[in-house]
Amino acid sequence: MGDPAKTTLAGRRALVTGGSRGIGRAAALALAEAGADVVITYRERATDAARTQAEIAALGRRAISLPVDVADRASIAAMLAAVEEAFGGVDILVNNAGLARPAAIDRVGAAEWDEAIAVNLTSAFLITQGVVAGMRARRWGRLIFLSSVAAQVGGVVGPHYAASKAGLHGLMHVYAGHLAKEGVTANAIAPALIETEMVTSNPNAKPAIIPVGRFGDVDEVASVVRLLAENAYLTGQTINVNGGWYPS
Repeated sequence: MGDPAKTTLAGRRALVTGGSRGIGRAAALALAEAGADVVITYRERATDAARTQAEIAALGRRAISLPVDVADRASIAAMLAAVEEAFGGVDILVNNAGLARPAAIDRVGAAEWDEAIAVNLTSAFLITQGVVAGMRARRWGRLIFLSSVAAQVGGVVGPHYAASKAGLHGLMHVYAGHLAKEGVTANAIAPALIETEMVTSNPNAKPAIIPVGRFGDVDEVASVVRLLAENAYLTGQTINVNGGWYPS
């Protein structure tokens, strides 16, 4: 695939989980605008996925959408096999799929904990493991983990969510440290209260929490996804897109 320091995304192949709407959709479109072909996954919203796929195709890029239940290992394996067959590999992975079920501390039980860990953390590990060997063989890859300010400050969802997102930082650091000399970068993005359905449906999420006084826009996160995909020297970092909630 050429010089590992080359920043153009033309001809690169991206996989964006949860790419049918919200941050995932914006990230998929940003990567397509930069020249990448894009696979998006979705769980239930086939209509949204088809619309996003059509928007990517309208940019002149190859695009497919695949259903997957990221809580199910067999479903993940089937999705990865389909991506390999259709695209022949993945150069850019955006681990975006996730869920946030708000719950008070005294109402979080084993079921809520297991679901958050499976969907937000274990799936990211399994999908990364499924594509990283190819990146290493080609000596070019980008691993991007969508975390949350909750990993840093606790957030407004609950301990199950905060812990699952914090785990992504640990994953990212391991891959970054081990793969830096192989042309593969790994970074995380920690957004805070981006205006998506997940945030606006949470009664605890209020713009007043954010120092800049508003919810973030999905494109403000997507532009960072593109930056991390194009930059060969940024690795092992967490980029805070949070309106000043957690200044680093």
